Amino acid sequence: MSFSYYGPLCTAVYDLTKPVGHSLGGDIEFYRRYLQGCKGRILEAMSGSGRVLIPLLEAGLKVDGLDYSTDMIDSCRSRCMDRALPMPELFVADLEKLDLPYRYEAIIIPGGSLLLIQDREASINALRSLFQHLEPGGRLVFDLFLPDVTQPSTVETSTVSLPDGDTITVEAKTIEVNLLQQYKVSLIRYEQWHQGALAATELQQLTLRWYGIEELRLILRHIGFSDIKVYANFNPHQSPTQSNQKFVYEATRRA
Repeated sequence: MSFSYYGPLCTAVYDLTKPVGHSLGGDIEFYRRYLQGCKGRILEAMSGSGRVLIPLLEAGLKVDGLDYSTDMIDSCRSRCMDRALPMPELFVADLEKLDLPYRYEAIIIPGGSLLLIQDREASINALRSLFQHLEPGGRLVFDLFLPDVTQPSTVETSTVSLPDGDTITVEAKTIEVNLLQQYKVSLIRYEQWHQGALAATELQQLTLRWYGIEELRLILRHIGFSDIKVYANFNPHQSPTQSNQKFVYEATRRA
């Protein structure tokens, strides 16, 4: 899968800057509220290190996790152990080739993570796989955003302090914006420093592929989803009106 992979340094930065329970515009509160009535299994696809998954577990929901990154899944497992939570089922798998032993009442993809699949056909195949892993009547719910491609390319730098005293410097720059194919590519360099010496380096190519609202609605309908709803900023009563809003998609597999 053409995918923006998260390695060990990237995972360490993610864990510190987006810790468990860190809500992105109200997403955790929304998914927790939305899933309250679920009696069956729930899957968080592209679950990362547990930012959303663990609060859902703490709310008493039965949630499995799935991610392409072994480092992210290992971090999630460690965080669950630290909190003495019952260990959820955690899978390392490619969404395009998904073959899990369960079918789910609900599948969620928070944090705009679907955008991280660069290739258009790969992302559509991932949605098909998730459709096949829903129970009849099950729902797929995910949120997206539109990347800002109007600003000139800049280099952004930041520093993250690790608990052991090391630091990780992060340098990110846009290297491509393809308006025709609807994706933006950034190159991110992570450097870990120990007592003034460079200890490790990691490069990540981060791609964000965006979709038009009606384009993605048609894709979901073509896959077989029905009762497709799109709303803004996690509010089921608010229609999208601006490009800087979060867009929530809710789609059902026919019973």
